[in-house]
Amino acid sequence: MGRNNYFQFKKFRINQEKSAMKVNTDGVLLGAWTDLTSVNTVLDIGTGTGMISLMIAQRSAATITGIEIEKNAAEEAYINVQHSVWNERIKIEHVSFQDFADHSNDRFDLIVSNPPFFSNSAKNREPHVAIARHNHKLPFSDILSGSLKLLAESGKLALILPADSAGGFIEEAQQNNLFLARLTEVQPFPGKEPNRYLMEFGRELKKVQKNRISVYNETGKDYSEDFKLLARDFYLKL
Repeated sequence: MGRNNYFQFKKFRINQEKSAMKVNTDGVLLGAWTDLTSVNTVLDIGTGTGMISLMIAQRSAATITGIEIEKNAAEEAYINVQHSVWNERIKIEHVSFQDFADHSNDRFDLIVSNPPFFSNSAKNREPHVAIARHNHKLPFSDILSGSLKLLAESGKLALILPADSAGGFIEEAQQNNLFLARLTEVQPFPGKEPNRYLMEFGRELKKVQKNRISVYNETGKDYSEDFKLLARDFYLKL
């Protein structure tokens, strides 16, 4: 999905001609899954096309800041936001998360990210693609240290990671006093091992709410009912 120059959602359109990271299932899952209860201020790290920021704007009345280090993506996110009905509530900044965390005095009820996660594989020769896919510009340690500085006292950090990266992130977060509160294991089909983890962290240690969903049903020809429930306010065909 999302390999064309644009992707049309029910209430907004994502132009993605220049952005390395196109509309993808991971981002849609995160934007639809994230708990927005009592959330008034949001920071979207690595906003890419601005899709997650726009999904959160559709689902809430929050004020959202999307930051993006890659120039082409930041410009495209700005255009996508300006063409939406929520442009007064979303601000896009072309800046690295590290610089933003160092200089911002704002505190956020929610920090959300679909971060680059490749660390050991060969980087793409195109720099803008490498930035979108590899975590050399945004290591997990920087996400955690910056989030600790920017989160409100009762704020939460929500992100999606591959299952094989999630355990290390959960452990490192706990060492930094950010504790897993919600976990949804995402499997491609029923009976398959989960390949993505949706995770929410907070400063308070409590019992983890845990469940599992599939993206597709048993036949693989249609989305599962769980995924349809999450994405029905966004996908045209649901």
